[in-house]
Amino acid sequence: MRRLFAPLTEPAVRRVVVASLTLSGAVGVFGLSFGVASVSAGASVWQTSALSLFVFTGASQFSAMSVVGAGGSLWAAFGGAVLLAARNLVYGLALSSSAADTKYSLAGSLSRRLIASHFVIDETTALALAQDSPRLRKIAFWTTGLALFSFWNIGTLIGALLGTAIDPKQFGLDIAFPAAFIVMLVPHLRTRLGKQAAALGGALCLVSISFVPIGVPILIAAAAVFVGLRK
Repeated sequence: MRRLFAPLTEPAVRRVVVASLTLSGAVGVFGLSFGVASVSAGASVWQTSALSLFVFTGASQFSAMSVVGAGGSLWAAFGGAVLLAARNLVYGLALSSSAADTKYSLAGSLSRRLIASHFVIDETTALALAQDSPRLRKIAFWTTGLALFSFWNIGTLIGALLGTAIDPKQFGLDIAFPAAFIVMLVPHLRTRLGKQAAALGGALCLVSISFVPIGVPILIAAAAVFVGLRK
């Protein structure tokens, strides 16, 4: 791992690391927003922190806490969170199919694969697949995964400790997540497959939004990721 990150003077490597850290910082701000929202919904500080530590997928975490905050059952919260997290299975397929070079693949021992699977989320997948080489994909994946995990959990803890003392909308914390997605989307729109996936995902969301429950259109739109498997 040390040899992998040693040449930080290389422009390509430095670009990937800077992009990963910048995105992680932005998402960390959104983690603060989650911490505030979770405690406001009735969760304790340790419950909020444990959710970020062990679940580590923002959409599912917000879905679960919104259901609990609205008076829903734990089973309803769990079901919605699992549905949203199902897209990570597709991300895993996309990452594994792109790792043709075994030297820089994400495969390895069982313990290594288990650790890597915890970091298979929207941001790590987007930044990894946006790179041109297996080596840069691996650097992007691990840099983004480790940095995001750290910033997200630190942000969650700070937000949970602040509790209801701040309003996420008043401080603009509610726009951190959409802004992060825009940052991830731009590199992919420069490719033919990226444009096809974006168009298909948007069409699936628009078609389904009128007759399926809230949150499900995003899950349906995630099926457009399969377009990238042809890469």
